[in-house]
Amino acid sequence: MQFTAKQISEFLNGSIDGNPDVAVTELSKIEDGKEGSLSFLSNPKYENFLYSTQASVVIVSKDFNPTQDYSSTLIRVDNPYSAFTILLDKYNEAVNAQTAKSGIDKLAFVHPSAKIGKNVFIDAFAYVGENVQIADGCKINTQTFIGADSKIGENSTFYPGVKIYHNSIIGARVIIHANTVIGSDGFGFAPQKDGTYNKIPQIGNVIIEDDVEIGANTAVDRATMGSTIVKKGAKIDNLIQIAHNVEIGENTVLAAQSGVSGSTKVGPNSVIGGQVGIAGHLTLAKGTQIGAQAGLNFNITEENKQWHGSPAQPLRNWMRASVIFKHLPDVEKRINTLEEEIKRLTSELEKNTIQNER
Repeated sequence: MQFTAKQISEFLNGSIDGNPDVAVTELSKIEDGKEGSLSFLSNPKYENFLYSTQASVVIVSKDFNPTQDYSSTLIRVDNPYSAFTILLDKYNEAVNAQTAKSGIDKLAFVHPSAKIGKNVFIDAFAYVGENVQIADGCKINTQTFIGADSKIGENSTFYPGVKIYHNSIIGARVIIHANTVIGSDGFGFAPQKDGTYNKIPQIGNVIIEDDVEIGANTAVDRATMGSTIVKKGAKIDNLIQIAHNVEIGENTVLAAQSGVSGSTKVGPNSVIGGQVGIAGHLTLAKGTQIGAQAGLNFNITEENKQWHGSPAQPLRNWMRASVIFKHLPDVEKRINTLEEEIKRLTSELEKNTIQNER
């Protein structure tokens, strides 16, 4: 596929600085750009690459002012990152259209009672259980398991090794990456007098709403009763644990290695950094932002607030505490010096007191 800078600019409603007829055939990072490639500049930290890149076309912001000479044709837009994302999406659609598969492989197992929509692809060694419903346009890759009575919305994609336990409900345009498990038992055990634990049956299910994407090796546990819910537009990274009866709000983002304990409700449009631990039975307000490696064990009621640290605290408090923490060794030395000085002065005072009494 080949496009000119003019065609791309018109598609993005941008303006051109340079040759409108220069052609591109591929996308690239700005530092790896070569002749015939299209790249973008969004982060100012990468500006220096603009002056050395060989990319034929670079997308930049409308207010960008170069400080050195450059060889690329520039396309100016409101938001370079969003514009490049749009192009990536279109490129991906074109590639997928060329390699699109449909039909049921002869080595797949589909239960006779399952209902399969139009243009569905089910790869070899996939398993589709009793009374499963798979809507139009879904892609079920190899070694995927879909348990009985589950429902899959249109144009959803499951990558190899995904496991969907029984009674799960998956919305439309959901993407689940390799080896993720949806609907495994929640971590529920009742302690007994003799020190053992009895398993609590987990009879609920999992609901994944439309336009959710879940990374690889993530687990979303089924509810004890009711549903564990990941709401519309949420994005969940690799290696994340979502416990039983949790609710993840609309358009919320969770980064890798985080865990949300049972029955916690994360508000919409929240951002959870990597390796964050959130205790159970909590409520997090809309727009909550929690920095990496934070630990949270209390409710957050104020919307759009930033929290950092373990235990988590408001961002400004955490920043002040971090500055103090860096200086603790020096503070300790000063305290030790003061203690020694106090001891010396105290000793001299005691000697002088004794001499005066004589």
